[in-house]
Amino acid sequence: MAAVAVSPAERDGAALRVAELQSRIRGMQATTLESPALPTAPAIAAVLPGGALRQGAAYSIDGSSTLAMAVLAGPSQSGVWCGVVGVPDFGMEAAARFGIDLERLVLVPDPGAQWLTATAALVDVLGVVLLRPPGRASDGDVARLSARLRQRGTALVVLGDWPTSEARLSISRSEWSGLGSGHGYLTARTATVTATGRLGAGRPRSARLWLPDGAQAFRVDETAMPPRLQAVGA
Repeated sequence: MAAVAVSPAERDGAALRVAELQSRIRGMQATTLESPALPTAPAIAAVLPGGALRQGAAYSIDGSSTLAMAVLAGPSQSGVWCGVVGVPDFGMEAAARFGIDLERLVLVPDPGAQWLTATAALVDVLGVVLLRPPGRASDGDVARLSARLRQRGTALVVLGDWPTSEARLSISRSEWSGLGSGHGYLTARTATVTATGRLGAGRPRSARLWLPDGAQAFRVDETAMPPRLQAVGA
């Protein structure tokens, strides 16, 4: 094959285009990796990828309202306004006990068919929005809401599946305490909480947490073995 002569000007132009492309890629990577973090309760930070709840990101929770409240508690205690959409059984008394500031909490218990519109409206003005979707959103709706999350810097926490979730949190090996020999009240629960990254990226992260402890606080169970967070299967 014959060699093709390339002029110095052409080489310089190609090098400039490569440098511009590299700069754009680095900029996009920095935006992704350095997205601001919201105040996160240490118990939840122990399992989340990157150790924090990120602005502009979505997270899924497998059905546990208590775990969802634990995710909201950290930002709420730090003064972040939170919203709850489509969760008519959201327990206000429990939320207050867990440290969620009811003065900075907006509830839309039953938005009906307008659930996406209600969610988008709250995303525009609040820091964290908890959503229980009554059905599946279209790819276009998901893309538009994701863009709005990034633009506004709001975190979305979804009870159930969500296609663009950064991580999915689930509970296993849950144990309650507080009952005596046929009497007493359930006062505390320990559970293994596992976070799986988007599309299975990275290894799942797992920790044993109090959800909540006897003082109604969320924290890492320091008596669990091993005492520090580990990757599942390590």
